[in-house]
Amino acid sequence: MSRLTQTLIPPSQRLSAEALDDALNLGAGDALSKRTGFLIMLTLSGVIAIAGVLTDSTATVIGAMIIAPLGTPILGIAWGIVTGHPRRVLSSILWVLSGVVIVIALGLVFAVFVATPESLSTNSQVIGRTSPSLMDLMAALATGFAGGFAMCRKDLSAVMPGVAIAISLVPPLGVVGVCAGQGQWPEALGALVLFLSNVFALVIAGSIVFTVAGYARDPGSSPTADRRRAYAIVVTLALIIALPLAANSIASIAVARWSVSIRNVTADWLGDESGGHIHGPVQWSGLTATVSLTTPDGSTPPLDDLQEEIAKTVPSYIGVVVDAGQGTELVVQ
Repeated sequence: MSRLTQTLIPPSQRLSAEALDDALNLGAGDALSKRTGFLIMLTLSGVIAIAGVLTDSTATVIGAMIIAPLGTPILGIAWGIVTGHPRRVLSSILWVLSGVVIVIALGLVFAVFVATPESLSTNSQVIGRTSPSLMDLMAALATGFAGGFAMCRKDLSAVMPGVAIAISLVPPLGVVGVCAGQGQWPEALGALVLFLSNVFALVIAGSIVFTVAGYARDPGSSPTADRRRAYAIVVTLALIIALPLAANSIASIAVARWSVSIRNVTADWLGDESGGHIHGPVQWSGLTATVSLTTPDGSTPPLDDLQEEIAKTVPSYIGVVVDAGQGTELVVQ
């Protein structure tokens, strides 16, 4: 081991490969007990997480994060990649998929308790998990590194509950099921992307930590295990998840800036003398922005002035509509 590796993972604190394999492999040791325990705790954490989401209770959702066991097979994927055991990777993936199916199915069942689909749009637990960004991936990667080091080092096991809270695996799946059950497909897709980004981040960070820790060279590893292959897989996974999240982040920033610009230009167009008033934030439907306003006499200034300013403010492919109330909508761009 290099000096840097020994600093990060001191030999006296390094967990043996056998112990780490027993912790991350649901098929090792007392497999029946591990698997039944996994399914029981996953189901219960799913129920708790979904109940917390529907009641908009942060404390309840945090409790579900702590007891959720999905992190074990996800890090098991990284462990199988580094040690060169494809069957272990496949087995861990299947356990993760089983967890995905169970929690989403629970979410679909619990969706009947949602008063209206619109109520989900004001639920902070749903809103915070339906539009993942690149910063979510950065946080997940840092959490993954913390989890990897905690698994490798005997003296860091106490941080695992914090890792479970930070990575948030089960709540996004609960949101997927609830939103899908109410026909909110864009929100369901966003929550699923958040879950997948967290999974990939754990696999990426875990693979790097396990490789740096030297487990690829341990006697229990496959003869075909090598560092380059592990890093190649890590880079591929990173690109798969980082590119769409980066695109979503850029789009979110652009929409926020356009919203401010459209609102400001519309306010200037109304002017103080008209007595007009803009209601709420700019609403988006696809690439169309809608500004809601009212004027004392129901009339608005000449539309040509607003059209000219909007054309200077936002790209031509962005549609802008002014909702003047009483069923009157003015197409600006």
